[in-house]
Amino acid sequence: MNRLFSILLAGLVGLMFLSSTLFVVDQRQYAILFAFGSVKEVISTPGLHFKLPRPFQNVLYLDKRILTLDTPDSDRFITAEKKNILVDAFVKWRIAEPKVYFVNFGGDERRARDRMLQIIKAALNEEITKRTVREVISGERGKVMDAIRKKVAEEAKQMGVSIIDVRLKRVDYVEQINNSVYDRMKAERTRVANELRSTGSAESEKIRADADKQRTVILAEAYRDAQTIRGEGDAKAAKIYADAFSKNPEFYKFYRSLEAYRASFKTNNDVMVLDPSSEFFKYFKNSGASASAPSASSKAPAGTKK
Repeated sequence: MNRLFSILLAGLVGLMFLSSTLFVVDQRQYAILFAFGSVKEVISTPGLHFKLPRPFQNVLYLDKRILTLDTPDSDRFITAEKKNILVDAFVKWRIAEPKVYFVNFGGDERRARDRMLQIIKAALNEEITKRTVREVISGERGKVMDAIRKKVAEEAKQMGVSIIDVRLKRVDYVEQINNSVYDRMKAERTRVANELRSTGSAESEKIRADADKQRTVILAEAYRDAQTIRGEGDAKAAKIYADAFSKNPEFYKFYRSLEAYRASFKTNNDVMVLDPSSEFFKYFKNSGASASAPSASSKAPAGTKK
């Protein structure tokens, strides 16, 4: 039993010794091999590796993947116009030189993040103070991000870090000046609306005036043409009457007298005070006496009866 226990104990010690000399490197990790506290080797190839047992050698693992550094809160910056804006940014980064990274941060990722946040804020402040709000928001946003990425990459390289990308998520005014900005935008839109409205009103007045002018011209021309046609018609009618009545002047006189009688006695209440021997009753007295115009004398009584 003692011998069996000794064998099991020796096997257990040997297994522990063997496990302390083996380590596995994942494809997503770097492995830094230390010998008596100093860096001996950086292993980046995945697989099974050997080392001396502690305390002679030990291993520290670092992440090889692309990491994201996102600012927890919006940072305030001042533009070239002396206006405060809030900026949210994020950075894509990864460890490029594990040995340099360890020397600077001791393998502590939190310390690395804090240091990079300071570098990013300094780069943002330097670039934003040289530009206006419009340039930062839209005009030169791409240039701002490229300049910040270049500045951050230069400093991060000295810390063993590679900067993949820098992006501005949100650029906004601070709460204190939002209302003034909105008021200015509203005033600008109101001004444009008033300009368009006044331009439309002027155009409508111009169109209305032109339409009134055309209407007046058309009516004047139509009235002129109507008067011309009416004058021509009256002239032709007068000529026809003149030609017709000139063939028998006595009948014309008789016809005109009948027209005068008709106009004078339109209603039963019409009253005229005249001398019976006046010229007005000429054809009442001499309706059948005229020998020179038999047709007129024969037609006069019938007209008088009507």
